[in-house]
Amino acid sequence: MTVACLDSQLDSYELTEWMVIEKMTGPLGRRRGDIQAATIAAAIANANRGKGGRKFKVADFLIPYGGSGRKSPQQMLAAVKDINRSLGGVEHGRNPDG
Repeated sequence: MTVACLDSQLDSYELTEWMVIEKMTGPLGRRRGDIQAATIAAAIANANRGKGGRKFKVADFLIPYGGSGRKSPQQMLAAVKDINRSLGGVEHGRNPDG
């Protein structure tokens, strides 16, 4: 469902209800699945760590989303170039910076 479709079908009262449910039960949707998977991963890692090894936390296995705010086009391009380089990619074509 698109945001526009959701906006046309969901009034503010129902949205508020869903926000309250999420506050009471924890995150809904993909984020909840990430937390569940991270909990299992932490349990497995802790069960298999050596004596005296560091104890893993759920947060060690959570995927970070956003957090740093909106990025400029230059920052996004730099991030793509970093990913390309880290995967062994080579940049071809003109250089947009000069």
